Amino acid sequence: MNSVLRSDDTPGLRSRIKAVGYAAKHRFSHLKPFEFEREAAGEKEVEIRVLYCGVCHSDIHQVKNEWHNTVYPCMPGHEVIGRVTRAGSGVRRHKVGDLVGVGCMIDSCGQCEPCKAGNENYCESPNGFLATYNGPMIPAEQARGNANIYGRDNTFGGYSNVLVVKENFLLKIPSALDPETAAPILCAGVTTFSALKRGSVKPGNRVGIVGFGGLGNMGAKLAKAMGAHVTIFTRSEHKADEATQMGFSAIIEDDKKALQASAGSLDFVLSTIPEKHDINPYIGLLKRDSTICVVGCLEPLEPVDNTEVILHRRDITGSLIGSVRETQEVLQFCAEHDVAPDIQVIRVEELNDAYHKVEKGDVRYRYVIDISSLPTVSA
Repeated sequence: MNSVLRSDDTPGLRSRIKAVGYAAKHRFSHLKPFEFEREAAGEKEVEIRVLYCGVCHSDIHQVKNEWHNTVYPCMPGHEVIGRVTRAGSGVRRHKVGDLVGVGCMIDSCGQCEPCKAGNENYCESPNGFLATYNGPMIPAEQARGNANIYGRDNTFGGYSNVLVVKENFLLKIPSALDPETAAPILCAGVTTFSALKRGSVKPGNRVGIVGFGGLGNMGAKLAKAMGAHVTIFTRSEHKADEATQMGFSAIIEDDKKALQASAGSLDFVLSTIPEKHDINPYIGLLKRDSTICVVGCLEPLEPVDNTEVILHRRDITGSLIGSVRETQEVLQFCAEHDVAPDIQVIRVEELNDAYHKVEKGDVRYRYVIDISSLPTVSA
């Protein structure tokens, strides 16, 4: 399945690896089997056989070109768990057989201030970081006319049987975590963990989680493990009931009396809704000098009532995924505190139906693809 093709005997040219995955060829097409090639692992790179890959709502946004930057063919997947099958001669931290993970990034410039500080997710190069799929975070044509520093316009993600990744963008998976449940921690987990950390959430705090999908589920569990009292805000009565059964408080977003009763009571609010929405109902729930952080939405939000912000010295902020270091940290945190997302494992041929269910909010709470269900590579 991972046979190496020698494309040329000329020194300096990489061998190629036959691969297969699921990809969309344009914004209105279904995901279908797609055969392609990857470059074999270089000196400081690792090749992994993919075992599981989570399905993130951003995968759907990207496939449908809802952010107007999709490069086709589009093969999503940035919550990847696999085993090392080959390591370059310069690799020191990973060996063949290791269980490893790949999150949202596979490279960054390494030279800007954020990269040097270990914040690769905020890479300030003209192209931003190199995403696990869909190429540079900021395409060259949008980056003020600058050249593409990675020399790659597109990347293919974890909806595939094999990945090749630089060693310093590869995560170790603690043995206490099940491989399939570890997958969503690599995006949903670190995205919410990074925001909660930056919000200085500590024992005894009262934290609100807006939205109870894949990110909300992880954010609530992480906040609880940090010692906070967690309240879920959701439009769904079913999800409110489920949140209560999991040990959280829950408020239906349309319940104005409940919202009024909670005014000025929260130390931190995390909004995980993955599309344009109104955060004004939650600003009023914050105490003075407290923060609402938006992590799930890249689109413009509804206008904010600045009176509620100024009169109570409240903060509105955002947070983008997490760094490699934070991703390793949240994996260890989950292992030590027995935190895992609620998932549904699916076969790859169920992906298109799964996308529809994610858009309808009909998933509890993260789909994870069993990559062994992919078709085999043609000879």
